[in-house]
Order: sequence, then structure tokens, then C-alpha cells
Amino acid sequence: MDIIRLIASDMDHTLLTEKGELPPNFDSYILELDKLSIDFVIASGRPLYTLETIFPKIRNKISFISDNGGIISYKGKVIFKSLLEPADYQSMIRFVEDNTDGIAILCGLDSAFLSEKYKIYETYLKTFYSKITFVKNLDQLVIDANKFTVYFPEKDSKEYYEKIFNPQYGKDFSVTVGDTVWIDIMNRGIDKGKAVQLLGERLGLKSEQMMAFGDTYNDIEMLRAVKYSYIVENATSDMRQYANFITDSNDNFGVIKVIDKIIQRYKNM
Repeated sequence: MDIIRLIASDMDHTLLTEKGELPPNFDSYILELDKLSIDFVIASGRPLYTLETIFPKIRNKISFISDNGGIISYKGKVIFKSLLEPADYQSMIRFVEDNTDGIAILCGLDSAFLSEKYKIYETYLKTFYSKITFVKNLDQLVIDANKFTVYFPEKDSKEYYEKIFNPQYGKDFSVTVGDTVWIDIMNRGIDKGKAVQLLGERLGLKSEQMMAFGDTYNDIEMLRAVKYSYIVENATSDMRQYANFITDSNDNFGVIKVIDKIIQRYKNM
């Protein structure tokens, strides 16, 4: 194996268990990686402000690719962001309201914004957006936003992606599916893979020095960007083609099992 200097991992259904829990003693593994000069990166569709609350003790020891690449934070400092044009996301909001049964979420840098009529979903959405602001007229809002998300309570996001959103927005924006309930739209060229490449360039790393873990469609570009690409055993069924390796499931802490092997190998070098 090449000398690994960067490890990136998706969150939901990959690093986190199905109960939404981190592996036991997770912080200690990250501190060990830090001692070995290996950068650990959380790559998620969740916003930066939510991710930072999940890792309070090590937030300045790791990097975050948040909002599927819309913002990159390297050890406590934002080094990249890509903002949507207000006219674009206002049009998307109206499109969702007029053509789908999805719920529009405008992803601001400090809060998620939703129409006040969807307050009934607040408890569930707080898991992903720790700060939510409900407004009367979402399509008239003008803020700094780096991602537009649609939440599908009926768990039919993939069908909507294939039939409606990719044909409508795929040529001009980066459109991806997360799990069964999310569609995310970012500026063209923005995704987890591009973000990993940008981090790698900043750190002077090549593909063969980077490793990534994922489970579903919004991880594809990230897996393609690194030589050591892993999916967890519980990954979406057709994801095998995008990874060079498979590790154990999220509930069996597959990501940590690989990380532990790297730590033990490098300690003995």
C-alpha cells in the first residue's frame, strides 16, 4: 500500500451506525491519525455548522467537506465556498413547489431556511440541520447559500432525480441523490470528489495517497478521486462498481476497522 496521508469518510450509513452513532472511541482514532500526520476529513451533505457540533473536541483536528463540497473547512478555517445565485435558488424553490411533493430547503451558511408550513418536519430535520429558520415566503429570500436541497418524506428521491431533477438541472448544476430522501443541487462542478481533489492539491497529495469511504450516489465522485476507494458492506446495491475495496458495514464499524489497520501498520514502520 502507498503511504496514506488523507482519509475522507461520508457520514450517514458509512461512518455513523444506523442509529446515527459514531464508532466507540472515535476521537482517539482521529488523534492517532493526527500524530501520524494523516489528515481525516468528514465528507457530508450536512452543513458545516451541524458537523462542527458533532465533533466538538476534535473539530480543529479534522477537515470538513460540507454541503457535498459547497464548503471546505481545513482544521477550523474555511478555505473554499461556492455560493448559488439568488435568482437560481429562488427559481428552484418555485419549481419544487409547483412540480413535486418535495420540501425545499435553502442551505445558508449559518442556517437552513424552510417555508413555515413545513414546521411539522422540524424534529427530523434538526438531525441534519442544527439551525433552522422558518419563513413565510421562501422564494423571496436573498441570502448567501451554497446548496439547495429537496427533502422527500415519501423516500422517492432517486425516482425524482431520474425523471425530473437531472433532466431539468443536470446540465447547468451539480445534482446528486443522498439516501432515499434527499436531492442536492450545487453549482456546476461542485461535489465531494472535487472537494477532495482541492484538499489534496492544497496538501500536495496525489490520488494514491488518499483514501475515501462511502455508501451511496453522492459519494461516487469522491470514490473516483482517490486510489483507495471503499464502500461499506451496507452500501446501495449498485455502488460496487465505483469502489476498489469493500469494508464491513457501518454497524460493524467498517471504516474504523480499516483506519485501525493503517494506524497499527504505520506505528510499526
